[in-house]
Amino acid sequence: MDASTDTEHDTPEQAQPFRHYRLGRQLGAGGFGEVREAWDEHLRRKVAIKRLKSGAVLGRSDSLLREARLAASLEHPAFVRIHSIEEDGSSHAIVMELIAGTTLRELLGHGPLALDTVLDLAEQAAAAMAAAHACGLVHGDLKPSNLMVDAGGRLRILDLGLAFHDDPQATTSVMQLEQQGTIAYMAPECLLGQAPNRQSDVYALGVVCYEMICGERPFGNLSGLALAAAQMQSSSASWVFPAATPAPLIALVRAMTARRLEQRLAGMQEVMAGLAALRADSAATAAVPAAQAAAEPASTPRQEADTGAQPVAAAAGMPSGTRWRKAGLGAALLLALGLGGWYATQHGQAPAPFSRSATIARALHALESFDQPERLDAARADFEALLAKDPNNAAAVAGMSLVASLRYTADTQDETWLRRADAAAQQAMRLEPTLALSHVARAWVLMHQGAREQALREIEQALVLDPNNYFACLRKVGLLGDMRRTDEAIAWGQAMLHRFPKQRAFADALGTLYYEQGNDKAAEQAFRLSIKLQPDSTLAYANLNAALLRQGRQDEALQVVQQGLQVRPNAALYANLGLALFQRGDYVGAARAYERSVTPPAGNPNFYLNWANLGDALLWIPGREARARDAYRKARQLLAIKLNRAPTDATLLSRMGLYAARSADADEAMDLITKALAAAPRSPSVHFRAALVYELLHQRELALHALAQAKHFGYPASAIDTEPDFVALRRDARYPR
Repeated sequence: MDASTDTEHDTPEQAQPFRHYRLGRQLGAGGFGEVREAWDEHLRRKVAIKRLKSGAVLGRSDSLLREARLAASLEHPAFVRIHSIEEDGSSHAIVMELIAGTTLRELLGHGPLALDTVLDLAEQAAAAMAAAHACGLVHGDLKPSNLMVDAGGRLRILDLGLAFHDDPQATTSVMQLEQQGTIAYMAPECLLGQAPNRQSDVYALGVVCYEMICGERPFGNLSGLALAAAQMQSSSASWVFPAATPAPLIALVRAMTARRLEQRLAGMQEVMAGLAALRADSAATAAVPAAQAAAEPASTPRQEADTGAQPVAAAAGMPSGTRWRKAGLGAALLLALGLGGWYATQHGQAPAPFSRSATIARALHALESFDQPERLDAARADFEALLAKDPNNAAAVAGMSLVASLRYTADTQDETWLRRADAAAQQAMRLEPTLALSHVARAWVLMHQGAREQALREIEQALVLDPNNYFACLRKVGLLGDMRRTDEAIAWGQAMLHRFPKQRAFADALGTLYYEQGNDKAAEQAFRLSIKLQPDSTLAYANLNAALLRQGRQDEALQVVQQGLQVRPNAALYANLGLALFQRGDYVGAARAYERSVTPPAGNPNFYLNWANLGDALLWIPGREARARDAYRKARQLLAIKLNRAPTDATLLSRMGLYAARSADADEAMDLITKALAAAPRSPSVHFRAALVYELLHQRELALHALAQAKHFGYPASAIDTEPDFVALRRDARYPR
């Protein structure tokens, strides 16, 4: 937003009163809102005010308010600061920082930018958007008119989360570009109707980079539907770059703008890594010799623009410009990006070497965000690319095993994934038994198969080979906890959180251990730390919800799970939403949430616990008893597979016993709960489920004793006091209070 005009000198027809702000000229407008420059009479400063136009669609005001609050939560200096939200009659207005500077759109009016400038602006944009993505925010409308450069050369991003995406043929940015502006930067999947996401922001930034390099966007002569059709029917592999553009930079832009999601860079962190490698290699590369430049024929204006000779306007505070280096920044960037194996320029340049180590490192880094399906896809694509070149690469084979194990755990729990994981782990061990990752892959499979002691031995061997192997360190926490060696698990988890202070998975693991102990306050703190470390990981939201519910803080728990659903809907969050609603007595709402938890694509139809929860909710709704029995039957079928692998697991035994009791299989229920209590006589959760089984089977004396034991070993009294199946039991004079 250009702040060069003083609002105190606006014409009378421009100035409009609004609370204690004097409105001035219009900075931009879209289909539903407008942005105006204004003077704050109270604080005596210039601001920008965005508000809805009269007659805007119902619900836009709430959306504007929600998005403003999200944008205000960002602390990165590239984003416009939100000063306040003001109510304006029937809607809201946002008072925000007024940015002084020049938009990238205006800078590009002078032609393509210098290489150093392109890299600098792209790095700033990628870093800022990485921060936004970490907070669960997607811009959805990145383009030159939404990027501003201030007098110090700092990039500012306008309108984060505030653009109204009602019509893909119209732009709604505050800088009001021509109608085709938005389409030109939209990823193909968004043109097909999908909502913007992290990878669509990567695509948009890639188009912006192309425009900075070339001085014009792809298909600059097209607009509207013709432009959209051109983008859908082609790929960035056909985009033409200036002849002197470094090949690694072309490879990076094409990786950012790949039409297929699985071929596109997964996020802004990958973009930043690529830019950093290019920048480092560029610094070590000699410039074009002056004699060679002098020997070249005189350039036409278009050719001169292509070489980057046009300087950036000095008024913008940008570097005065350097010429492009000749292609040949070396293999370092391609090694870092892992792009050399598929890229070859149209000018006959040979592909750069493919880096096995960089590909493995990038794939394993993607696996660290294992609760995000797109990150698993990115890791799998890297491992597959490496195996296509080297089928006997043990690290890639082990990585494919980990991908399959994580798919089994977090995605569908389909047995096919576990069989794939097992086959790959066996092959990795055969290829390279001294590789730590081979032992890790084998351990994860054994853990899923119920062979925990053997799995722990594999983990210990992996740690001997590589003491800092992240996946081995993480799995050891879970295995020790599953084996009821809780004190050891907590001590190891705390040590690993100290060793890996930025890895939220260790905070999640510790929180789970505290939760199982009944230490809900400590669990809450651990899960909040996890969210702080990685705000877009929905696992911690689900876990925090459970810890809050156990403390009787239902309203907070419901708010947390709703926040998680805004970040990324999944089965765990829908299940926790169902639990929160169930404890509030909203059984119809709980049943709907549980239905979503077992319904693809967000839900998981192969997770037994969600089917059991659905059955619990349906039992409270008249006429749904048959559906409840079906849900319990499905839960028992799925749980039986796990119980066959781990026949002495107290948690599985007690849950199967509870589902049998709800299905009126009294003998089986009593047998299973007896085995569970023998396997874990000090587990508060097992005693709690035993009490439920006994109460459902009208064994009141046993139920009272089991509840007393559950409380004795730390089960929260608030959870017992709100359990619907204990309504009659709580009226018993012998109920432990």
